[in-house]
Amino acid sequence: MINVPSERYVVTCFLKFGAKILILRRSELVGSFRGKWAGVSGYMQTTAGEQALIEIEEETSLCQEDLKLSKRGKPLEVHDDEAGVKWVIHPFLFQIKEPGKIKLDWEHKEIRWINPEDINTYETVPMLGKVLARVYDTG
Repeated sequence: MINVPSERYVVTCFLKFGAKILILRRSELVGSFRGKWAGVSGYMQTTAGEQALIEIEEETSLCQEDLKLSKRGKPLEVHDDEAGVKWVIHPFLFQIKEPGKIKLDWEHKEIRWINPEDINTYETVPMLGKVLARVYDTG
């Protein structure tokens, strides 16, 4: 019998201020990828665009008025053979106005503003650099 992976649909949002993007370190309280760096992300329970705004508000306290959509990228499929899951990631890039307004929820324990081209020097969730490349030219 062939084991067909289940599909999980998620959004991953990158927040940009000036030339830097925000990455967040996942807390020990989340169900997967604890301690890894990630964008703002979550399972899709509505349209990708609506879910992106919901996740940003939940995880950073920023509301729609604090954001400007810069780019919506083509979805990326990531196969996690170990878990038998195919992740379908919908990437977004938002410009933000006031980084000082960010307040983390329980899902993350640390934030860092980085140069986008440095994304692969961090221990991230799988394929985060490729997801970022869908919405940002890292050179």
